[in-house]
Amino acid sequence: MAYAQKKNKLGDITSRNKSCKNTDHENKFIVQTSLTQNEITQAGEERFSRKSHVTEHVRLLTGDKLYQCSECQKCFRNKSHLIEHVRIHTGEKPFQCSECQQRFCSKLSLSRHSRTHSGEKPYQCSECQKCFRTKSYLTEHVRIHTEEKPYQCSECQQRFCSKLSLSRHARTHSGEKPYQCSECQKCFSGQSTLTRHTRTHTGEKPYQCTECQKCFIDKNTLTRHTITHTGEKPYQCPECQKCFSYNSRLTEHTRSHTGEKPYQCSKCQQRFCNKPSLSRHAITHSLVKPNQCSECQMCFTVKSSLTRHIRIHTGEKPYQCSECQKCFSEKSSLTDHTRTHTGEKPYQCSECQQRFRNKPSLTQHAITHSLEKPFPCSECQKCFREKRRLTEHTRTHTGEKPFQCSECQKRFRNKWRLTRHAVTHSLEKPYLCSECQKCFSEKRGLTSHTRTHTGQHHYRCSECPKSFRHKSYLTEHVRIHSGGKTYQSSNC
Repeated sequence: MAYAQKKNKLGDITSRNKSCKNTDHENKFIVQTSLTQNEITQAGEERFSRKSHVTEHVRLLTGDKLYQCSECQKCFRNKSHLIEHVRIHTGEKPFQCSECQQRFCSKLSLSRHSRTHSGEKPYQCSECQKCFRTKSYLTEHVRIHTEEKPYQCSECQQRFCSKLSLSRHARTHSGEKPYQCSECQKCFSGQSTLTRHTRTHTGEKPYQCTECQKCFIDKNTLTRHTITHTGEKPYQCPECQKCFSYNSRLTEHTRSHTGEKPYQCSKCQQRFCNKPSLSRHAITHSLVKPNQCSECQMCFTVKSSLTRHIRIHTGEKPYQCSECQKCFSEKSSLTDHTRTHTGEKPYQCSECQQRFRNKPSLTQHAITHSLEKPFPCSECQKCFREKRRLTEHTRTHTGEKPFQCSECQKRFRNKWRLTRHAVTHSLEKPYLCSECQKCFSEKRGLTSHTRTHTGQHHYRCSECPKSFRHKSYLTEHVRIHSGGKTYQSSNC
């Protein structure tokens, strides 16, 4: 419809449905509507301080959009909205922030941005008193309390509390990724995702923790990090009352009760309870190991594994125990260690109810009930209960010794043999007997020695009632019953 026709139509509708009058003492425009009750006319009349506001209000009711963009044909109710929109095509950004020189295409966008510097949050939720920088953020937040989700996906009928969330969701159906990185040409479905990605190229980390000054590329990561200082765990499992710092962790944990595994591998149909586990598994099919250590050229499937490996070379141990100040290279090791102080053993065996500090210990223990040895050696057919035992055993055939002493360059098949050897250089004996103050370089030496004080004999012969303090003594004794002579003289 031509502009003139639209204008005439608006005039007809305005004269038919509205009557405006100006009262001298109030200087207010009063608009009385004769539209239906469902079309915002319950109040009977609307008041405005300017005539232009009356015109805009009328267009809101009639749905008329008189101003059309010549580039994309999008229509707008008023000229100012069209002018702002045209700047998307021209790239013009006439409004500049005095603090950081960032530029904006509208004055309203600049005003909202300015609040990020001032910290002003003028819009407060009446339910929980949380404050927001913009009215639109408050409106979306209020829907959390009311549970209102007015936007529905036409494909799957899923509902959303904001139009932006619906738009992002719609792209999961269409596969559209309209936002492209100018550096690496990678495409993204959302502007915010592209912004975060761009910071991986620029190194920008605009969000800083007030406690430790560590910086982050996005606000969500900062929020998650802040919880590590407060120790807050606001999300509780209704089944077992275990608490979590993040809602996503609670969601994953809940699946351990329900058995739900919504993520399926397209290659082997194996299912997983979270997306990261599926992503890690998927790499095992491709056999691609794109993350290489610059020191020893060892390759890894995921970057986090490379990061942990690099700490072997650097000796970095960023995770410290708050109780005894012992440091660890991995967070999981610190978590396990912390339980030695708290006594917590969250993993329980379903067969004998024995409890363990970590899941690998429980997994190893569970095999003792089944007596299953599912990992056979391809060279000698010897079987093992654990894959790591098979890996260590295989090195006896290949001669591989990947662990090297930094002092004398002697090499070892596994890490714990290197750890034991390293003590011989330091002469350190950190394990002290509380009875006689004798010191030992290894914990197992102290454990063995302690039995001389307690008289404990843990190793019992299955043939006779005799028992022994050490496993090696029992092994020698068993040969008496079997008649075995393991060691043969070279002279006969």
